[in-house]
Amino acid sequence: MRQFTSDELRKTWINFYKERGHVDCGAVSLVSDGSTGVMFNVAGMQPLMPYLLGQKHPLGTRLCNVQGCVRTNDIESVGDKSHVTFFEMMGSWSLGDYFKKERCQWSFELLTQVFGFDADHLAATVFAGDENAPRDEEGAQYRIESGFKKENIYYLPAEDNWWGLEYGPCGPDSEMFYIADRPDCGPDCGPGCSCGKYTELGNDVFMQYEKHHDGHLTPLKQKNVDTGWGLERILAFLNGTKDVYRTDVFSPVIARIEELSGKKYDDDEKLTRSMRILADHLRTSVMLIGDEAKLLPDNSGAGYILRRLIRRAVRHGKALGLNTEGLISIASIYIDEIYKESYPLLPKNRTFILDELKKEIVRFESTLENGMKEFRKILDAKKAENAAEIDGKSAFYLYDTFGFPLELTVEMAEEEGLRVDEQGFADAMAHQKEMARSNQNFSAKLNMSSSVFDKLDASIVSEFIGYDTLNAEEKVLVLAGPEALTEALEEGAEGTLVTAKTPFYATMGGQKGDTGRICTPSGVFEVSETVKLPGGRIGHIGTVAKGCIKVGETAQLAVDPAGRAKTCRNHSATHLLHSALREVLGDHVEQAGSYQDQDRTRFDFSHGQAMTPDEIRRVEMIVNEKIAENLPVNTEVMSIEEAKKSGAIALFGEKYGDTVRVVSMGDWSKELCGGTHVSETGQILSFKILSEGGIAAGVRRIEAITGTNVTAYYHKMEEQLEEAAKIVKTTPASLLERLEKMNAEMKELRSENESLKAKAAKDALGDVMSEVKKVGDVDFLAKALSGVDMNGLRDLGDQLREKLPEGVILLLSEKDGKVSLMAMASDAAQAKGAHAGNLVKGIAQLVGGGGGGRPAMAQAGGKNPAGIPAAIEKAAEVLADMLK
Repeated sequence: MRQFTSDELRKTWINFYKERGHVDCGAVSLVSDGSTGVMFNVAGMQPLMPYLLGQKHPLGTRLCNVQGCVRTNDIESVGDKSHVTFFEMMGSWSLGDYFKKERCQWSFELLTQVFGFDADHLAATVFAGDENAPRDEEGAQYRIESGFKKENIYYLPAEDNWWGLEYGPCGPDSEMFYIADRPDCGPDCGPGCSCGKYTELGNDVFMQYEKHHDGHLTPLKQKNVDTGWGLERILAFLNGTKDVYRTDVFSPVIARIEELSGKKYDDDEKLTRSMRILADHLRTSVMLIGDEAKLLPDNSGAGYILRRLIRRAVRHGKALGLNTEGLISIASIYIDEIYKESYPLLPKNRTFILDELKKEIVRFESTLENGMKEFRKILDAKKAENAAEIDGKSAFYLYDTFGFPLELTVEMAEEEGLRVDEQGFADAMAHQKEMARSNQNFSAKLNMSSSVFDKLDASIVSEFIGYDTLNAEEKVLVLAGPEALTEALEEGAEGTLVTAKTPFYATMGGQKGDTGRICTPSGVFEVSETVKLPGGRIGHIGTVAKGCIKVGETAQLAVDPAGRAKTCRNHSATHLLHSALREVLGDHVEQAGSYQDQDRTRFDFSHGQAMTPDEIRRVEMIVNEKIAENLPVNTEVMSIEEAKKSGAIALFGEKYGDTVRVVSMGDWSKELCGGTHVSETGQILSFKILSEGGIAAGVRRIEAITGTNVTAYYHKMEEQLEEAAKIVKTTPASLLERLEKMNAEMKELRSENESLKAKAAKDALGDVMSEVKKVGDVDFLAKALSGVDMNGLRDLGDQLREKLPEGVILLLSEKDGKVSLMAMASDAAQAKGAHAGNLVKGIAQLVGGGGGGRPAMAQAGGKNPAGIPAAIEKAAEVLADMLK
């Protein structure tokens, strides 16, 4: 076998297929567009789905590439020698061109002539057939004709030799294996056996069928071939190892981890597993953040997977003794060394990648700290109740409010002798989702229930004509209630109305759908919302305000002109805002979401930190300047290629057709947009930013208003200013001065109050040094107080620690029927065995509570003040046991 570097392997693969008439179609984003039901591109064929279904590819019928992929379904297996979450799939395809004969021949040539495998050591598997599809005798025959030995052909069932995603192109596959020089492990030894004799090399998928959403198969219009070889696995094998972490896509990173941690790879099984997880998860995180999608950690979807990867990396990094800077230095190796040439987006986005990665690492450390505090409160409460487990609602509270991972809750609870109700956690999660669903309004429920419209003839579609008009005359083609289609809707009924053409804009691209009225000879239908429906239809959702609406009637459709005008102002202002943000903050700003209705505009954008007040003022000023310039707003329809060449901004992940609408506002803004707009920016009138804040890691949100809403906003502000002035008995002009004076008075009063509390606590303590006694050879002071809260106990503890620098301090106080405990142990006392957390833990039950903490300081609460004397007496005994 010939040895390769990863760069050599990529080039060899592409050149092999170019010599056989293939075109390198390049790689696409790691983040899926959602068309195949998965969040990431999990296979090289996934982006080619439309072409595998029959659409013509612009580059021809023979394609090849090396595509980055992300799979996290077996994330718990990462840590062994072979599993990874990011991998590169070397692929080649025939789109209705050659089929099994050529494919089998070329695979054998690649294995033997290029990679240097001995033909006697090669095996192949083929589909054994089942009730859905026949046995693949043809594939077996072509394998033998290409050079595989007949005795090395194996027939395996669908779970081994059938390939496809949740739906789409699929078919029998044929995998190739290397046979090692070792005896069979038993009579059933063969490809797929876990004994290690057979190592998978690559896979040829013969796509003959399409799997539909209901699970049934139909023959494809064209027969395709999809060939996929995992780069990491074949790279390892060609270089004489089954450990992918010893190949050049990982080895520089493993060396850095060894250097920073002082640990050696393969010396300790547990630490080696942590090294692999750290190396893999940081690699995948770098790839996702540096991808063209610029994915960022989030609490849902693909962003949640990224967040989980980073958090697992941090946890295993801590097990190796690595800090934040160490993790960032490791991540930088993927950018600066390993993938510098093959993934040019990584060095281009280097600063962005490492900044966002560092933010998430720091954020997780904060999450852990806050979550631990809440966990401790829950744990103390459960112990006070003598409970055996932490209930599911409490575990879900930690997860939902603090991002506290369930597995960490379970682990920490076990250390304290408690269980976690994991089913209760799942029930709480399900309840939250159900509450969200039940809170949907009528239109949302109807829009989600696409099955209502499944029985309609496919020829019933809708065309939007509302760019140029707000009125139309059309026949009512379809009526539907919440549950089913109907021929009529009576007065007061809610429902959906469909026509062939409509001036009503359906909610899409962030713009809220139109409202208005539809009148027929027999009734009036008030439209409260317009939405997209399955099958290319537009649904007018609303209520019959008068009479009855029937299918087949001629209807007059009228969009509310005032509502449309307000929405247009907000939408057009959003385009001006986008350009202004890029002007002030930089070209890294990209739209991450938007929403416009009659009342406001909301714009989400990529930016790593909060905007300063000055930046917000500058952006608002620029938008208002462009409104005052009364720029012409022009719309052109062109091909997507022409639009991109013209410099129009497109939204990543948005699906565009062959032709698109490009909206330009003078020379200031040019974006792909299917929404409705003003004809001149002066019609927006005015623009006001109401708020700016973060909604996710690296994503900010601006909410703003336009036009008459700005005037109404200032009127309301003026009224509130006058009311506030009345409350503090001054005038609006003198309000600021009055508030500053009141604030100064309040600060002085608070300072006096804190001084009085400190004096009262000190008086309650008295001269206690005479009460210090020896426990073993450690000075121990235990004191009961009254009326001092936990903050006061900590302050007193700090004061006493100066007087007792080598001892142990325990303070207990009763206030309002509750008990507070606080213990401190000096370094010298800890060296002799003292532990503040264990001391508190050992006596807390006597005052009806629970708690603990670190060796140096711990605290707890209780509900039984009568137990304070017994707790003080017990404390000396607990401390003595520690010092033995």
